[in-house]
Amino acid sequence: MGCFSRLTLFYPDDYQENVFLINYRKLAETGIKVLFIDLDNTLIPYDEKEPSAEHNTLFQKFKELGLSVVIISNNRHGRVVHFANLLGLPYIENARKPCRSGFKRAWALFPKMGKNEIMVIGDQVMTDVLGAKRMGFQVTLVNAIKRESERWYTRLNRKIEHLILRRIKQKDPDYYEQLNLKEKR
Repeated sequence: MGCFSRLTLFYPDDYQENVFLINYRKLAETGIKVLFIDLDNTLIPYDEKEPSAEHNTLFQKFKELGLSVVIISNNRHGRVVHFANLLGLPYIENARKPCRSGFKRAWALFPKMGKNEIMVIGDQVMTDVLGAKRMGFQVTLVNAIKRESERWYTRLNRKIEHLILRRIKQKDPDYYEQLNLKEKR
């Protein structure tokens, strides 16, 4: 496997500013049935614990579109359980993304779903994108909500992410521009 081939493990299938701007109707129309959504800095910042009215509206939209949702997070300090329980959603905490184990636990909740029916949504290239690609899932990358509240290890991942995005821009500028990755991240 060449360097360019390995680099594609970091390519999201889509990029949006935030979870509220994703076209979920289009996803459902293209066969997506299950969303694995990261919690920290994808749905809520690290320093918040509860869903907002906007989240409630979003999750109601998922129900209307027939989309199932699993909250999948590397966090293991009760935040995931609390947030998911308030919305009545299944969850995977301590997922250890980008390792496959957390994704496999989430997928086990939907054993009849094929890889092409699952979409991962997250804010990190090093955990969400890489993990999803290793599983063969589609993935949408969103901006982190509030970077100043991130943990030290996430900040380290961001530095590596920056290098990877620069490499993608050098090796595949058309893809980089097509997804509008630019330096917004």
